[in-house]
Order: sequence, then structure tokens, then C-alpha cells
Amino acid sequence: MKNVALITGASSGIGKEFARIHAEKGNDLILLARSKDKLEALAHELKNQFETEVIVIQKDLTLANAAQEVFDEIQQANIQITYLINNAGFGGRGYFHERKWEEDLAMINLNIIALTALSRFFLPEFVKRNEGKILNVSSTASLMAGPLQAVYFATKAYVTSFSNALAGELEGTKVTVTALLPGATETEFAKTSGMDKTTLFNQTASARSVAEDGYNAMMAGKLEVLSGLTTMQKIMMASIPITPKKTLLKTIKKMQEVPSS
Repeated sequence: MKNVALITGASSGIGKEFARIHAEKGNDLILLARSKDKLEALAHELKNQFETEVIVIQKDLTLANAAQEVFDEIQQANIQITYLINNAGFGGRGYFHERKWEEDLAMINLNIIALTALSRFFLPEFVKRNEGKILNVSSTASLMAGPLQAVYFATKAYVTSFSNALAGELEGTKVTVTALLPGATETEFAKTSGMDKTTLFNQTASARSVAEDGYNAMMAGKLEVLSGLTTMQKIMMASIPITPKKTLLKTIKKMQEVPSS
């Protein structure tokens, strides 16, 4: 296998588009997600269309030791990873004290623990070879606190901070770490998180355009890239540092609410 990208959450949305982009360039893939049927359908499509080699790994990264099992399986197969794209993640809307703890814990395990573990497992070999790129999918949510999505926003704040810190540590090497910060994107995220009926998701960017922004930023070794923002959202992002925090929290909470019919 050549120029292998390991992509988590590859069965749909932005992850699926990452896979297509990488395959279009004649590169090989390891696709990871919970849905084996969707992964195998995508692998079949990419193999036939681009004559690329694709391996499928069915794994639930919310479970303990899942990331270690993935790493061990790839090591045992003697496959060299060049690109690690930590895309898997999910959110959930509601008051923190009312939400099911099991769901928020799973969110933390996937959005933070699995991403961190996979980065830790593969990074030493990247550094040893002085070659390799990591793309961590964060969110514009990482730049603020999020009432009604308290845990999700906090997990993405971790992803951006962690990614930036690794990039700083690796300065002077040929190994890069990039954070992708999408806005509202047309994926299954909105429905699974309960955000599909909010005003925030009235206008969404395509998963393909966001994936292209992230992939290109990774290849260029950029620190981070924002993607999929409307003009009003860009203005809001720019105003965050000068907006009183209580005002910002009220605004964000309003955006997370489902309008009454």
C-alpha cells in the first residue's frame, strides 16, 4: 500500500468525502467506522473507480481500548500510515444536567480519548521517519462555550488546543498537525445531535467543500483552517474576542434552541 490514509468516521459525511479525495489522487486507504456495510460499499466504489487499495476496519471508538486495537491491527499487518485523519465525532443537544451521562461519556471517549490515543500511537513513527500528517476535525464550536451543547463544544475546544500544541512541538520537523474547524455542514451530525431543527443549520456547507478545505490545509501543513461559514457566521467569529462573554453565551444558547412551531 502507498500513501496510506487512516480515516475515522469514514462511512458518511466529511469522512466519506476525505476518502474520495484521497482515492482520487491514486492513494490507498484504511477506512474505519462502526457501520461495516457502509464502509464496504464505499471501499467497493473507490476500488472500482480509482483502482486504489482499500482496507475496512469496523470499530466503535467510543469503547475502551478500541484505538489500541486499531493500532495493533495495522501494526500486525505491517502497514505504514502516512496520513491520520481523525474525523469521527458526534454531538448532542440539551441541558447538561438532563442529558444521559452515558451519551456524553461516549462523546468524550470518541471526540477526545480516541483522537488523542490514535495520535499518540502513530506519531512516534511519523517523527522517526520525519514524515506524516495528522488532520484533526474540530469545529468552529471550539472557539467558544456552547450552552445546550456544553460537552460537545468543550470536546472540540480540546481538539483545537491539542492540535495546535502538537503542531508547536513538531515545528522544525516534516511532520504536521492541522485542525479543521467547520461550521454547520450538511452531514448526519445535525440529525444525530438534535441540531437539525435549529436556525444554526438553516444554511449548511457541503461535506465535499469542507473536506476539500481540510484536506488541502493538511497537505499544505497549515496550523488550522475554518470552513463552511456564511458571511454572517464569519462576522460572528471575528467579533468573539470583543463580545462580552455573557452576551455571547446568550446568543449561542439561542442558536441551539429549537424554535417553537
